Amino acid sequence: MENGNYVQEILTAEIWNEVGLNLLTKMISEFMYEEIIHPEVIEEAGGLTIYQLLLQEDSGQEISYLFEAKKRLMDSYRIYPDSIRCRRNGKWEKANNPLQFILDIQQTVGMKPLTTGHLIKEYNNTLLADAHILQEKKTKRVDELIDMDYGELEGEMEGHPWITYNKGRIGFDYQDYLTYSPEQKKQVKLLWVAVHKDYATFHAVSDLNYETLLRAELGNLQFELFVEHLKSEGLEASAYFFLPIHEWQWNNMIIQYFPGDIAQKRIVPLGAGEDEYLPQQSIRTFVNTSAKEKHHVKLPMSILNTLVYRGLPGERTVVAPIITEYIHSIRDQDSFLRDECRIILPGEIASMNYEHPYYSKLDGAPYQYLEMLGSIWRESIYSLLEEEEHAITLASLLYVDNAGKPFVASLIERSGLTVDEWIDKLFNVTMPPLLHYLYKYGTVFSPHGQNTVVVLKDYVPHRLAMKDFVDDVNVSEEPLPELLSLPEELKPVLRSEEAEGLCQFIFTGLFVCHFRYLTDILDTYYHYEEERFWLLLRKTIIDYQKRFPQLEDRFRLFDLLKPAYTKLCLNRNRMIDYGYEDDDDRPHASEFGKVQNPLYLVSVKEKVKS
Repeated sequence: MENGNYVQEILTAEIWNEVGLNLLTKMISEFMYEEIIHPEVIEEAGGLTIYQLLLQEDSGQEISYLFEAKKRLMDSYRIYPDSIRCRRNGKWEKANNPLQFILDIQQTVGMKPLTTGHLIKEYNNTLLADAHILQEKKTKRVDELIDMDYGELEGEMEGHPWITYNKGRIGFDYQDYLTYSPEQKKQVKLLWVAVHKDYATFHAVSDLNYETLLRAELGNLQFELFVEHLKSEGLEASAYFFLPIHEWQWNNMIIQYFPGDIAQKRIVPLGAGEDEYLPQQSIRTFVNTSAKEKHHVKLPMSILNTLVYRGLPGERTVVAPIITEYIHSIRDQDSFLRDECRIILPGEIASMNYEHPYYSKLDGAPYQYLEMLGSIWRESIYSLLEEEEHAITLASLLYVDNAGKPFVASLIERSGLTVDEWIDKLFNVTMPPLLHYLYKYGTVFSPHGQNTVVVLKDYVPHRLAMKDFVDDVNVSEEPLPELLSLPEELKPVLRSEEAEGLCQFIFTGLFVCHFRYLTDILDTYYHYEEERFWLLLRKTIIDYQKRFPQLEDRFRLFDLLKPAYTKLCLNRNRMIDYGYEDDDDRPHASEFGKVQNPLYLVSVKEKVKS
């Protein structure tokens, strides 16, 4: 039995109970935030609150969950894991079973049995991955990680901080998990195919052509070997593009969904390339470890993870280089972004797309079948760093080792700065360029932990890098004069948003999805008051606004300081609203209620104090 002994080493009762308790704790916290469950307060004492969640089984038997929590700003809660108890059949017991919990709340929440069934599968996959991570984590301390290479550090991350089924990866079997998941840190070689130019398209920034790129990526020898391979099959090499494919995608999608194209020599397998790559947190993006200056490669992998299938949307893949030139042109013509912020924007400088011969003609085809074959080449972060600069994923600031020490604490210690000073540096590196793109140009990135790269110098935030333009650049639907230069090709593809929708990319993407967790970590480890954190962030925004008073009307239009925002919900989307539908468009976050803006609340409290 393959992997039988190994899986027994990982799945011990002790580890299973620990990862189960961690996931149950996260579920209670995030479901409270999204107002999926509504526990009642039964006692308050010493800054802690005891909550009770009453539920009923089909038989009418009452089930009750009891736990202690600390209320946080931004409608959030820190749940204390060891306090969670469950009463069933009149008996109280320690609770650590997230799968039983999802069954217990199913009727109260209104989840369909089909949704619940698939969700249990995603939770089991997540727990299995968490068990592997915990086994590895027991031997590592954050002090060992802070000098780790950028691509390696990504493999230490533990998945989306907010989505509870964050490593569901439907489509992977266990061997796939061991071979391809980011946390396993297994280097892979990419497979290559030749795709006929009558069916594939190549696009690049204006100063780059296909052969220059591919010879640089493959090396001249490998390029010529592929040419000879085509000739040996009686094919005209100049009629084809060379396209990388992930091994999993080839075995599980391309052979089964494109057999006619293979039979007709529209797709010709060439074999593996020489370079080795390391998967990043997104699973489908790869860093070249054989030659770090070479491009990072983004490939479709048609597994369902978090909310969506991890393919490459064809229409966005095609325009990726145009988006890059547009985003770069804003920076290059703006002295604040170019000379002061010196923001790094790893460009998606080339792309290739191959449309399915039949699904592309099917109106309303499930989106997953339109995203199966293509590639994006992104500038390597290593090629854009200066001497003594060190890049880390923003997500790493939320990492806490098994001894309870946060990654960010090690950085602060090595920097020689106080917590206040270090956080102030972080804000002054991350916020001004994001604010400038928003306020002046009506353009936003999605600056969540995975897309945002903090460039350190002597362990101190020094510059910001933003990536993933093709999926996550959006523009204002307001007729701003700065958007008149938006290329015509981008108008039907880039999402345009009304003012609050545009601000949500910063408010939800950065404040909700990252900073609300960072405040909890700082409070838990340093007793650093979260109000102090949000006041510092507010000051950074106000300082920017004072610097650019000519944009005052934009500060009102894109109001990041208003009392509340529409609450976007990720778990609710899967559990209640969208489930496991297979529509022609990717699902988006659900909207439910309002979330209080801590940047407003702390300013009100300051006024009361004064």
